[in-house]
Amino acid sequence: MGRSIAIVEDEPLIRANYVEALNRFGYDTRGYGSRQDASNAFGVRLPELVIIDIGLGDEPEGGFDLCRELRAKSATLPIIFLTARDSDFDVISGLRLGADDYLSKDTSLHQLAARIAALFRRIESLKAPISSETVIGHGALKLESERMRVSWNDVEVPLTVTEFWMVHTLVRFPGHVKNRDQLMREAELVVDDATITSHIKRIRKKFIAVAPEFDAIETVHGVGYRWRP
Repeated sequence: MGRSIAIVEDEPLIRANYVEALNRFGYDTRGYGSRQDASNAFGVRLPELVIIDIGLGDEPEGGFDLCRELRAKSATLPIIFLTARDSDFDVISGLRLGADDYLSKDTSLHQLAARIAALFRRIESLKAPISSETVIGHGALKLESERMRVSWNDVEVPLTVTEFWMVHTLVRFPGHVKNRDQLMREAELVVDDATITSHIKRIRKKFIAVAPEFDAIETVHGVGYRWRP
């Protein structure tokens, strides 16, 4: 049986179409029509990836609320927003809540499948045999690739899959500036500059919650970002 995916979409026909299409791609997909139905199911068992619409029935922000609930349960569960709401405000809000990706419903099924595959591929890459090369230490930072774990002064920083790979990209070469194209390539994202900026802001916020003095990620204006050497 394929990897388990849940799609939370309140329009029955749209939900059924996505479930059928993703099953054809080899996934074990289940659909839920409301935030409450999904929340009840996820309380019993989490799927391996969740796709969420924002407006769910009489809850215009139900998808955001569900994303917040899921992040409280798991820092690493891949979450994708798939919605007709594509304003900059909504995109930034979704990413700040911890979504790994934010796609418009104009996105083709093949593009959606490619994004899902990329998220699963990144998770699979973490299951390689443990070796000294998979642990990166730099000052107070410790990054363990095989566990997808990042800690600062031995306190874990709860990053999403996308956030982890962005940090990984920066930390591998301290002092080297990584532009937005390089960050997108390493994290297997295809997004605009504002979305990359939102991810970086959220990463900084998570480190600062652990260490208020954190300033290791430097913005090089007009170029990109680097990890301070």
